[in-house]
Amino acid sequence: MSTVETQQRGGGARLPSRLNLPEPTGIPFTRLVAVELRKLVDTRAGRWLLIGIAAITALVVGIVIFAGNANDSKNFEDFVQATVIPQSLLLPILGIMAVTSEWSQRTGLVTFTLEPHRARSGWSKLVATLLLGLAVVALAFVLAALATGLCQVIRGSDPVWGINVKTIGGILLAQAFGLSQGVAFGMILQNTPAAIVTYFVLPTLWTVLGDSISWLKDAAKWLDTSQALQPLYDANIHGAQWAKLAVAAAVWVLLPLLAGMWRLRRSEVK
Repeated sequence: MSTVETQQRGGGARLPSRLNLPEPTGIPFTRLVAVELRKLVDTRAGRWLLIGIAAITALVVGIVIFAGNANDSKNFEDFVQATVIPQSLLLPILGIMAVTSEWSQRTGLVTFTLEPHRARSGWSKLVATLLLGLAVVALAFVLAALATGLCQVIRGSDPVWGINVKTIGGILLAQAFGLSQGVAFGMILQNTPAAIVTYFVLPTLWTVLGDSISWLKDAAKWLDTSQALQPLYDANIHGAQWAKLAVAAAVWVLLPLLAGMWRLRRSEVK
């Protein structure tokens, strides 16, 4: 119960002059993340994207089961690597849509009214996207385990169930790289089609230029995302490759993310 200071005014009623009420507090960051997670799965586009990722991943895994000779042994790591292809292409779109939906569906009017500090909203989108994306990757590992057991029953093979811990860490890090890059491009462009096209075209264009222009080849290796991420999947990354990955992450993730946060804080929501 707050204390009330009163004063006497002309012999009349004693009126309150000051209430020691508690200062209003901001929305907890964990609640912001929970709201952003719900947005990712509640919207029609987000829900169908997740369904599409699951369906395509299952299709690729099914192809691996029946591909090759009947005597070929399909190991757990083979199925895990098969899930990387569709997810590395589609998961970054989840990061893009986490941000651009605020403008395309006009939900930003509500989001930034309830949380005026837009930077906190932006960081919560990034954290929510990473959590959901890595959960999808974890489910892909479960699907790979089921496919390995099914392949063992169908083919009568004796698969290897072990997998290098470095391979698991590399896949998680590579997928987090793509998810963060998608969020960054979404923040900068604030338009879903433009962000998706830019995300796929710019790194590919840089790779083509690096292969085509002789004097650009050495520099291109340091900014080529495909070359920087491939050692993560192969679990064969060493000092020089870590340096190339760091440079690629700084140029394609960190700088766009900072620029996107700057624009997010200053863009007018209509």
